[in-house]
Formats: sequence, C-alpha cells, structure tokens
Amino acid sequence: MSMFVLVPGAGGSAWYWHRVASALRSRGHEVIALDLPGADESSGLPEYADAVVAAVGDRRGVVVVAQSMGGFTAPMACARTSVELLVLVNAMIPLPGETPGQWWGNTGSEQARITAAEAGGYTAEIDLDTYFLHDVPAEVAAAGADHQGPEADIAFNQPCDIRTWPDVTTHVFAAADDRFFPLEFQRRVARDRLGVEAETIPGGHLAALSHPVPLVDRLIAYLPST
Repeated sequence: MSMFVLVPGAGGSAWYWHRVASALRSRGHEVIALDLPGADESSGLPEYADAVVAAVGDRRGVVVVAQSMGGFTAPMACARTSVELLVLVNAMIPLPGETPGQWWGNTGSEQARITAAEAGGYTAEIDLDTYFLHDVPAEVAAAGADHQGPEADIAFNQPCDIRTWPDVTTHVFAAADDRFFPLEFQRRVARDRLGVEAETIPGGHLAALSHPVPLVDRLIAYLPST
C-alpha cells in the first residue's frame, strides 16, 4: 500500500481532504493530510514546502496530491525529496520563479472564469456558494465553515522556488464542473506548462469534498503497483 501526502489550497486546512483521507484509509493506504499556516503572515511558500518535505521524510513510494494553490507548494517540495507521484487537482500550475499573484494574469484565469460564467448562465461575481459549494453536500459545506481560514498575503508574493519542474511523474486532474478554474482553462494550462493532458474528474473546484470516491478511484489507478 502507498503513503499519500495531501496538500490543501488557500487557507491551508487539512479538513478539506477529510473525505478523501477516509476513503484512502478504508482501502489500506496511509495518509497525511497537512494543515498549513495559511493565515500566518510570517509563513509562506517556503514554510509550506518545508511541511511537505517533513511529512514525506525518508519514506519511499510517496504520492503527493495538491489542490488549487497547493500547486505552488508541491513542486517546491518534490524538488527537495523523493516522491513517486505528484497529482495536481484543480491546481495552479506555476512556472519556475512565478508568484501566485502573477499566475492569475499570466494564465488569463480571470477572463476564462468570466467567459465560462457567461456561457454557463451563472454570475461572474465570485461568491462562495456559486464558485465553491455549488456541488458540495449541504451538511459537508456547513461543517466546513468551522475549518476554513484566510490565506495571508505573504504567500501570493513569493516565487515558486524551482529552476525547472521536478523530475517526478505528474498527473493533472481537472474537475468537469469547476467554476473557479474552468475545465478548458485547466486543460490549456496543463498542456502549455507541463505538456500533459489533464484528466477530467467529476465535481467542482472542491472535488475532494463533493466527489471523494471518484477522485480516490483515479488516484489509486495511477499507483505504480496497480
């Protein structure tokens, strides 16, 4: 069985992964879901990467899974430690030296989001229910209110400190109903920046909360032993 290290997005809450972690453990895998100091103005991408490296330790065969803004943390950590597989889920895919703050304009994410909203008939104004919770079960969304915190500004201004993408097999999962990072936008960024085709999975931006079992099925399908 494998060890999974699960990296959250903005806000840094391990709770985001709790449904995926439970499903992985039920299938016999080990899981570390990280809490990152997202609200701490004295901590940012280097500290987040340190946390991932510490979680991996000297283990072998580790799978790192990163969501949304975790896409900046994961390659920094993978460049410093031995990881079997990296899976990006609705993630920001950085260029070496790019900051999260630069990523939005460099990728054209805002226009892609607005265009998708106009085509989909929902508001272009970002709100929690429309863009993040629209497919999350009500009871899960209600529980999440006690777990999600803000992301301090510091991390948005720090570069992804890699010279090139780390030498690790990387898969990109893009959710079919992601309104924050629309599917076609994610596909384009994955092709342009990593030269890979994003795999479509069910759900919206918070697919680990709305569709954890299909996500786990796809993670397990890529394990080297399967």
